[in-house]
Amino acid sequence: MKDQEMTVVEHLTELRKRIMWVLAVFIVALIAGFFLAGPLIEYLKQEPIADGVPIISLHPSDALRVYMQFAFLIGIVAALPVALYHLWRFVSPGLNVKEKRGSLYFIPAACFLFIVGILFGYYVVFPMIMQFMTNMTATIGADPNYGIAEYFGFMFNMVIPFGVLFQLPIIVMFLTRIRILNPMRLAKMRRFAYFGLAVVGIALTPPEIVSDILVTIPLLLLYELSIWLSRVVYRKQLQEEAEWESEYSYETEGTVR
Repeated sequence: MKDQEMTVVEHLTELRKRIMWVLAVFIVALIAGFFLAGPLIEYLKQEPIADGVPIISLHPSDALRVYMQFAFLIGIVAALPVALYHLWRFVSPGLNVKEKRGSLYFIPAACFLFIVGILFGYYVVFPMIMQFMTNMTATIGADPNYGIAEYFGFMFNMVIPFGVLFQLPIIVMFLTRIRILNPMRLAKMRRFAYFGLAVVGIALTPPEIVSDILVTIPLLLLYELSIWLSRVVYRKQLQEEAEWESEYSYETEGTVR
């Protein structure tokens, strides 16, 4: 009992150390992001998305608020691979060699999809929404003047959710690996998943059919990619089980003889 308690304590100590490492990286990236925020803000203000739209400050704390938003996002992006790596190191002792090697690939894939989702949200979704909102403002005879905190806050609210949505294939692969999902179940859920993703795509875009289609189709393709990846993981699991059963039956037959 005492050894078991020591093992639990050791696990908690290790978990605390790994969390401290992640927090340290996040804090360093947060500080660096505060200095990188200025050039990044200036670059985004010159992008065609914001071209011709005056961005003004409406409150004395707007500049600090925007700097902190960018610094926080930079900290999250920098700390994400470190957090995933330490999570993998924490659970890897309970995995076999194949599972360790396979799960390690989740780290760069998750980071890549997160960045792709952010880029998709910024270069595809955000311009459509800004164009729609600007046109709506013009219809009431008002000049589009956006507060800098509101502008970038609105941008983050549109962009970051796509970074999360693009994690769908990785989540499905993980849930398949731990046998919560399988490709057959995902295929049966296709109609409901399509409906849910279409609702998400429509909710995140202006009420315009072209914008809805341009956002919904990539989300549906992500779901199909998730089914394909789930099928790959599931087949590997069946192959591993067949090899284990073959080896076990051979050892059992040899023992009986």
